[in-house]
Amino acid sequence: MAFAFAAIFVLGLVFGSFANVLIYRVPQGKSIIAPPSSCTSCGKCLTAGELVPVFSYVFLKGRCRHCGERISPRYPLVELLTAVVFAALFCKFGFSASFFAYAYLMTILIAIFFIDIDHRIIPNGLIIAGLIGGMAFFIYNCFYPQVGIFGDEKWWTPLAGILPGSGFLLLVAILGSLIYRSDDALGMGDVKLMAPIGLFLGWRLCMEALLLSVVLGGVLSLLLMVSGLKKRKDTIAFGPFIVIGAFITIMWGWDLFLMYMGG
Repeated sequence: MAFAFAAIFVLGLVFGSFANVLIYRVPQGKSIIAPPSSCTSCGKCLTAGELVPVFSYVFLKGRCRHCGERISPRYPLVELLTAVVFAALFCKFGFSASFFAYAYLMTILIAIFFIDIDHRIIPNGLIIAGLIGGMAFFIYNCFYPQVGIFGDEKWWTPLAGILPGSGFLLLVAILGSLIYRSDDALGMGDVKLMAPIGLFLGWRLCMEALLLSVVLGGVLSLLLMVSGLKKRKDTIAFGPFIVIGAFITIMWGWDLFLMYMGG
């Protein structure tokens, strides 16, 4: 078990390194396959040893070996975050199709988390990748049902999950635009982001993830306004809250739902 856990953690580090590629290249419209990874300052291609997640950063003391430019600590942070998420998913789902499906989703969501913070966009390419993965998981689940994924829901529950979250956010976006007379009340990327999440989670858990993201976003917005860091009409990236809400729901969604229904 310890070996399997360690292997999953290392796998998470590798996918975290890939998430860094997505975070850096996708917003710029660059290929995620070629050219090989290079220093963002001097452009020198990185060797295999310089691409080892986390350890290369520590070994190089956070600086490029070629030009000496400081490397952002976000790179190892993203790698460690992805590894911790993979480990948490493995603890819950074990070595199963559910684990790989949600690990795939969370890799995409982690990339979206940081892209939305940096650029205030949610790339369509990542949304499409999420939808493709969600459909593959849905088809697999039709032939090999995974116990406990959707509780006692019907086979079509994942398909039904595409609309509620996106539909609700679309309504909020329309109302926000009318009230504030601005197209920035809620980004359409947030609306689209709920589609793959709903496909993976089903309609009930999708709504729970949305509720959690709204609560988290509301609490932080209130704190920022009280502290004077934000004004009432200022906006913040909502995508990161959706990502956090989705992860909490994946891990403890049914427990929270059953606890609420039982209470």
